[in-house]
Amino acid sequence: MMPFVSVIIPTYNRAHLVQRAIRSVLCQSYTDYEIVVVDDGSTDSTHEIVREAFPEIAVITQLHAGVSAARNKGIQHSTGRLLAFLDSDDEWLPEKLSRQVNLYGSNGTEFICHTDEIWMRNGEPVSQKGIHRKQGGKFFERALERCLISPSSVMISRGLLDQVGWFDPELPAAEDYDLWLRITAFHSVDFVPEKLVVKHGGSGDQLSMTTQAIDIFRIRAITKILANADLQPEYRRAAVKELVRKCRIVALGCSKRGKEHEADTYLELARSYTNSDGEPECSGS
Repeated sequence: MMPFVSVIIPTYNRAHLVQRAIRSVLCQSYTDYEIVVVDDGSTDSTHEIVREAFPEIAVITQLHAGVSAARNKGIQHSTGRLLAFLDSDDEWLPEKLSRQVNLYGSNGTEFICHTDEIWMRNGEPVSQKGIHRKQGGKFFERALERCLISPSSVMISRGLLDQVGWFDPELPAAEDYDLWLRITAFHSVDFVPEKLVVKHGGSGDQLSMTTQAIDIFRIRAITKILANADLQPEYRRAAVKELVRKCRIVALGCSKRGKEHEADTYLELARSYTNSDGEPECSGS
């Protein structure tokens, strides 16, 4: 019998953390799942530790290609109807899968659900600001501003993911932001308002800590969604407005670092989406 849920855990040089993530899955009250760990070319003992500690779990290895490629590899090798992702430095509380599977039963095959979460930084809880408030329903405009869905909190049907496309391996960061835009532009999102995920921050190897100017990759994601001819006019206006705002922010940062050519590139992109008064408009190329 194929499992109903596939849990995909990408990991890279996380020998000291990945066991915690895996154990949080093994402690779930819901049990009809498989775990697929994808070792993204680790150079530490990640692979050996997982093999020794959890011999029953499938571990797939690949040359280092980034988190998107690792998640996609896990999707390719999984069999569940529903997919849940867990970053190897995060962990789940025991009812996480159960709460989300219960929602799936009434929402058909085009299903995506996320949960609220606890933020930890260097072992201490962190308060979340109102701008980071999680929600369900339709929230494309808010999703443009910032990433409101954590990969570790999401559960998605394979059918919906196949429909909108998998993670973009060409994006070294903001790959989740890109996927959520492609989903929220056309689909409603279910939400479990319980803190069922513990996100651990403060590690120096996290993408948010090692990738400079993450807005550069968010700009790429917005240009991708603007290329979709089916995007409704209201959402297109919001996307153009956010693209112009982010381009100007990145250009300012480039100028401060003396990278005038890069600054001009982003200012030109912003100008292609603005009118003669400098206001965003939807006729940009």
